[in-house]
Amino acid sequence: MDDALILRLENSFNLLAPRAEELVDRFYASLFSKNPGVREMFPSDMAKQKQKLIASLVLVIQNLRTTEKLAEPLRKMGGRHVGYGTKPEHYPIVRDTLVGVMSDMAGEQWNDQLTADWNGALDFVSSVMLEGQQTAIQATTDRAAA
Repeated sequence: MDDALILRLENSFNLLAPRAEELVDRFYASLFSKNPGVREMFPSDMAKQKQKLIASLVLVIQNLRTTEKLAEPLRKMGGRHVGYGTKPEHYPIVRDTLVGVMSDMAGEQWNDQLTADWNGALDFVSSVMLEGQQTAIQATTDRAAA
C-alpha cells in the first residue's frame, strides 16, 4: 500500500471513529436486513460482537504501514470464523455493507476513491482471513483422517 492510500484510509476512518458505535449498529442492522440468513451466525446479544468489529477495524487501521503484523491475527480470526459457518461468499457481502454504511455516514466527505480504497483494503483483510479459514478446515480434515 502506498502512503497516499494509507493516508486516505486513515483519514476516512478517523472521520467515522467518533461515531464507531453508530457505525457498527448501522452495519449490523443493514447486514441483517439485507441478508437475514446470516443473522443466525451471530449471538443474540450483539454487544461483544460490535466491540470486536470496532477493535478489528482499529487493528487494521493501526497496522496499514506494517501489514505483516496483521497476518497472524487475521489468519486466526479467519480460522475462528469456520466455527461460525462463514463461507467465502460472505466476505464480499460484509465488505459491501460496511463500505456502504461508511459512505452513508460520511456523506459528502466520501467519494468513489474512498469506496475503491476501502474495497481494496477489506479484500486484503478477507484474503488473509480466508487463508486462515482454509488452514483451519485442512487441520480439521487432517485430524478426522488420522
